Amino acid sequence: MSDSPGQLSIFRTALERMGLLAPHEALRAEPLTGGVSSDIFRIDLARGPICVKRALAQLKVIADWRAPVERNRYEVEWMRVAAAVVPQAVPAILGEDREAGMFAMAYLDPATHPVWKTQLRDGIVDAGTAREVGRCLARIHAHTATDATIPARFDTDAIFTPIRLEPYLAATALAHPECAEALTRLIETTRSNKRALVHGDVSPKNILVGPDGPVFLDAECAWYGDPAFDLAFCLNHLLLKCVWRPASWVSLLHSFSTLYQTYLAGATWEPAADLEARVAHLLPGLFLARIDGKSPVEYITDDRDRAKVRRVALQLLHNPVDNLARVQDTWRADIARW
Repeated sequence: MSDSPGQLSIFRTALERMGLLAPHEALRAEPLTGGVSSDIFRIDLARGPICVKRALAQLKVIADWRAPVERNRYEVEWMRVAAAVVPQAVPAILGEDREAGMFAMAYLDPATHPVWKTQLRDGIVDAGTAREVGRCLARIHAHTATDATIPARFDTDAIFTPIRLEPYLAATALAHPECAEALTRLIETTRSNKRALVHGDVSPKNILVGPDGPVFLDAECAWYGDPAFDLAFCLNHLLLKCVWRPASWVSLLHSFSTLYQTYLAGATWEPAADLEARVAHLLPGLFLARIDGKSPVEYITDDRDRAKVRRVALQLLHNPVDNLARVQDTWRADIARW
């Protein structure tokens, strides 16, 4: 189905330009699942399987959500920068074709590199994974915070705003006018704190649990900006997973605290308390956004479960706290009511 002549012709041309495919070499393309912003394929070549990614202008969601396709090149650049800091934390880049908006990377076997989200869904909640995610993320942020070339290389406000700030925070402000002012402040704070290279989509669905540690995927939101966004974005998913898998909520909250404590211990570029306060303020905005923004999580569909998230998010937006332990305690207190 996926290896139709038209589809294969597109891949063949791009892979030949990348120098990964000989003119008459056979290939087969198989779509991979999991993304809404790109087409991702496993390509089987004579040399073995590789992975090819192509950015989409219209994202695969119900809402009208468009984003510049040139984000593909910044994803490649983020992975190259990260590889120089934590080599095992990204797949190897094999080639890039900017004309086609594609790049190729190493294919990592799910048998040895399971998706973190899949493990969490199945009740495998290992705080060691959370610790390593926090450690790697802090190392990348710390390194890029002192790299004078990063601001110009990742001047991507025009990409980050429509693919992150607008669909998450601005769209949620329209759905919740009672906290629109607070959400607008979060947008402005995030925009104004330019300190390090941000991945922009640090989610369990984009992290593989490899034998040498976590492997980060899908950096197409790469941006020189506020590292608080990456930490808040990832922590948000651990809170939401408590609704999805309530039997694991104790372990999930332990992973939550392990991740942020490990990360903050490696935050050398600014006072950790300042960074933590921005994360604690941003987190309830993202929490609410995954229910009422343009990209709601697909696994929270029951109205009662959505109400749980709204209740805590609105409480913290109206009464912000400056540390993540208090965010965690507020969520834990609400869980006790279920």
